[in-house]
Amino acid sequence: MSIDVSYAPEFVRLYGRIELVLQDEIKEKITLFKDRSNHKTLNVHKLHGRLRGRYSFSVNYKYRIIFEYLNKTSVALITIGTHDIYK
Repeated sequence: MSIDVSYAPEFVRLYGRIELVLQDEIKEKITLFKDRSNHKTLNVHKLHGRLRGRYSFSVNYKYRIIFEYLNKTSVALITIGTHDIYK
């Protein structure tokens, strides 16, 4: 089952500030994310605390993407950044 992805304005703004090499890696990870069978590989996990109700997945060792489910088959990518986005 494929997941439809939409992008929050904050995500788009932050993505535009990231170096091109990393942007390519992000695109690859988003493509993988659209297939639920890759979620374990991407370390998709539910967040807690002030980010309760949202989820995250790994781009690489340093960068993460925070998203929320809009329904069973679509998500909105909220933000992207280092581990500091959890604070």
